[in-house]
Amino acid sequence: MSAFFLQHYAWLKALHVIFMVAWFAGIFYLPRLFVYHAESTSSEVRAQLTIMQRRLLYFVTPFALFTLLFGLAMVYAIASVSSIPLWLHVKFALVALLYAYHGYCFKLQQDFANGLNSRSGKWYRVFNEVPVFALFAIVLLAVIKPW
Repeated sequence: MSAFFLQHYAWLKALHVIFMVAWFAGIFYLPRLFVYHAESTSSEVRAQLTIMQRRLLYFVTPFALFTLLFGLAMVYAIASVSSIPLWLHVKFALVALLYAYHGYCFKLQQDFANGLNSRSGKWYRVFNEVPVFALFAIVLLAVIKPW
C-alpha cells in the first residue's frame, strides 16, 4: 500500500498544495469579513455579512479537510521509507494550530450570527494576521527543511 503512495507522491503533493491554497484564500478572507462586521453599524450590512461568513466558512472547510487528507497521505509515504524529520514535527504543530484557528472561526461566526460578538474590528485585524505568519513558517519549513 505504501508503495502506491510513494509512486504517486508528486500527485499527492500537488493536490495538497492546491487544496491548501484554496483553504488559505478563505482563511485570509473570513477574518476580514469579521472586521467589516464588527465595524458595521448597519443592520442590513451585518445581516449580509453573516450570510457571507457562514457560506465562506462552509465552502472552505472541505478544502481544509482535503489538505489534511493529502498531507497525511504524504506523511504515510515518507514514513514508509524513513523517519519523520524534526522540521515536519514543527510543521505538524503549526498546522494543528491552524486547524484550531479554523475551528475557532466557527465559534466567531456563530457569535456574529447570534449577535454575541464582543470584539472590536481592531482585534479581528490582528486575528486576521495569525494564518499569514503560520503560512510563512510552514512554507519555509517545507521548502528549506532545516533539521
